[in-house]
Parts: sequence; C-alpha cells; structure tokens
Amino acid sequence: MKQLETAEDIHQLVSVFYDKVLQDEILAPFFSRMDFSAHLPQMEKFWRFALLAETGYTTNVTEKHLHMPLHQAHFDRWLSLFNQTLDELFEGELAVQAKQRAAVIGWTINSKMNPSH
Repeated sequence: MKQLETAEDIHQLVSVFYDKVLQDEILAPFFSRMDFSAHLPQMEKFWRFALLAETGYTTNVTEKHLHMPLHQAHFDRWLSLFNQTLDELFEGELAVQAKQRAAVIGWTINSKMNPSH
C-alpha cells in the first residue's frame, strides 16, 4: 500500500472521500448543494496545511460549520468515511496523523455545536 506523502496523494484522498460523502445517505444532504469546484480545492489546501505544513490555509474550520444542523451521528459518519478512505488508499505516519487530526477536528466542531455532548 502507498504512503500518504504528497500533494497529489491528498488530492486523491479528498476526491475519493467526497465522492463517498456525496453518496452517503446521512451526509449527502449537507453537501449536495455545495459548489465542489470551490470546496474541494479548499479541502485539499487544508489537508496540505495540516499534514504537509504547507502555508496558505487561513479559514476557521469551526466557523465554516456552525450554521449547519449537524449532530453526533453526522460527525461519527464523517470520521468513519474519512478513516475508511484512508485505509483503502494509504498507510504510514501521515495517514495515522490524518486520522488523528480528523478525530480532533470532528470532536472540536461537534463540542462547539452541541455543547451538551
């Protein structure tokens, strides 16, 4: 299996992951109306920033999601699909880091949106 290590790898990860999201009955309703020609490059930029220390990503991830009526089940499904995609495509240190960062991101956004959980 291939190591996750380049911008091209992140492009593949993000593309395959969001293909799954758009087909998922739990998550698709939140993403189906998005402009993916604008969203996917931003997600690639975020993951290059998070995993490859590439500069240029300045968006507050939490603020971008606060308007969405997301609950624990959405975050659980998002993380499950993300991890599944990583496991299908990549291995290695950055793949492990990606899973850890995704878990922290999901927990952080969920805790701010749903403080009683």
